[in-house]
Amino acid sequence: MYLAETRLSPTGRQAPSKASPDGAPAQWHPDEAPAQWHRVLTLLADISLFIGTRPLWTQAASHRLVVAAVVSLCYASILVTGVLTLVVRRGRTLARLDLCVLVTAVALAVCGWAMNHGGSDESVLTTQAAHEFLAGHQVYDRPWPWLFGHGIALTATMNGGYDFTYGYPPLTLMLTAPLLWIGHGSAAATLVSTGALIVGAIVMWRLLPVPWRSAATLVCLGFGLLPNYARLGYPAIVACALLVPVVVDWPRMGRGGRGDWVRAVCLGAACAAQQLPWFLAPFLLAGVYALRRGERGPRAAAAAVGRIAGVAATTWLLINAYFIVSEPSSWVSGIALPLTQKADIHGQGLVGISLYFTDGSDRLAWYSHASLLLAAGLLGLFVLFVRRLGPAATVLPWCAFFVATRSQDGYYLLMTPLWLAAAVTAPWQSFTGAWQPRPAFLRGGHRRGARVAAAVLLMAPTAAAATLAVSGSPPLRMDVVGARRAAGALTGLTLRVTNLGGAALNPHFTLTTGSGMSRYWSVAAGPATLPAHGSASYELRPPDGKFVLPRAGVRIRVRAVSAAPMTLSSTDVDLSALSLSP
Repeated sequence: MYLAETRLSPTGRQAPSKASPDGAPAQWHPDEAPAQWHRVLTLLADISLFIGTRPLWTQAASHRLVVAAVVSLCYASILVTGVLTLVVRRGRTLARLDLCVLVTAVALAVCGWAMNHGGSDESVLTTQAAHEFLAGHQVYDRPWPWLFGHGIALTATMNGGYDFTYGYPPLTLMLTAPLLWIGHGSAAATLVSTGALIVGAIVMWRLLPVPWRSAATLVCLGFGLLPNYARLGYPAIVACALLVPVVVDWPRMGRGGRGDWVRAVCLGAACAAQQLPWFLAPFLLAGVYALRRGERGPRAAAAAVGRIAGVAATTWLLINAYFIVSEPSSWVSGIALPLTQKADIHGQGLVGISLYFTDGSDRLAWYSHASLLLAAGLLGLFVLFVRRLGPAATVLPWCAFFVATRSQDGYYLLMTPLWLAAAVTAPWQSFTGAWQPRPAFLRGGHRRGARVAAAVLLMAPTAAAATLAVSGSPPLRMDVVGARRAAGALTGLTLRVTNLGGAALNPHFTLTTGSGMSRYWSVAAGPATLPAHGSASYELRPPDGKFVLPRAGVRIRVRAVSAAPMTLSSTDVDLSALSLSP
């Protein structure tokens, strides 16, 4: 939502000043009294720094007293800033308090990294890839299984295995390589992502209109959310930071000048850091074409988009050049891995219906089809109705992941700083003159009905694919016929499995008690392939030799997955109805 800056009227009351014709924020007057919403925004950013600060101080107070002292100073800064925010009389002074909030947030982010830089599977893989890169070894399509375990999460795949390879474009590992000397483990990779987040926050703070600057601090460094992902070493943080200068005031892209070159280079670099920017780029380029065509005509618009896309593609190719030359086939498979690996289904989106609310589906692949169709449909809607949907260009791409097989919330929230940047600097007024294609059926006397019909038509394939995925039935009927127990844990499970479908399946089994999927159980006895309409008994063993039983009332489910076709079958385990043998 766009809010105009306010100023004092001759009577002393605050009156809204007019926005510029293109929707840009009105001129800020540093010597006038700041708007109340500016105070509230600064205060919210200040308050957000409390989140997660106490656990950080508690952790540091036991053995890192310098860090604890810095955190205590940050507490003082938060309190003093909170008081001053509500009492200062001039916009210039409140702007300085915005800077104080930013500095405090940066200090807390650095302290958080100093205390917690162990990372995650993302940073572990990035660090190992950086070592291999410096040694001149192959990076992509090369498994490193010894990196996992001991608290490092595994990415399970539908074929019963785990993915131990690096699956991101190379920019993040290249930035990590020169910093490997700073410490053991994943310290270098987590420093890169944390540093990128801090730089991205500072850049956004500087680029936003003065009254909105604390919003950058709030969304990038407040709440403790994105700093936590940065400390885990997510390459998406690097990509997000590079996209900040692209998205801020992005409706001006394509007008020429140095700004276009900077935005295009940053867009190419972001696409070379992680795959999520690949989904945003088409929306931005389509928006730029519509805006410039509305101003200058089709040829000038095509030239502007071509120039931006060309510079971005060149940047992307230069960053990837070494790997394109040294390991072309493995590089292609590596950067495409998130799209091809067939990772186990997981997330908070539509796939949860098959995972939690039903007993599975024999049409899981249709979730992926629905995701691609939704991305294409949303892009089509964006092009047709860019004057209405233009302000949402930085949000629409991520909606496609809600219906994917992997629909975890990280795909949405890691790019939320871009939502804010567009909300402040790309209001709806910026798109009033944008070109919109209007085929004959959209120009008739029933234009409103035709536009609704066009939107329904673009979304219909997604709805059909999602319906097919959700309405699928589990191909395997599993009956738990026996279990082995030792000291409050299961050491084995016997299943009678019947394939109800018309295709042979290679089932892989696991037991779960919560969200997502657990590690696979080994098959001690039973066929690797279960033919169509066939039945067999399976003896299963837990991966660590035992499966600790949860407290009473917790739902235990045995699940079976297969990769070709992608299927999921689940059934509840009622241990009270079984004869548990020691």
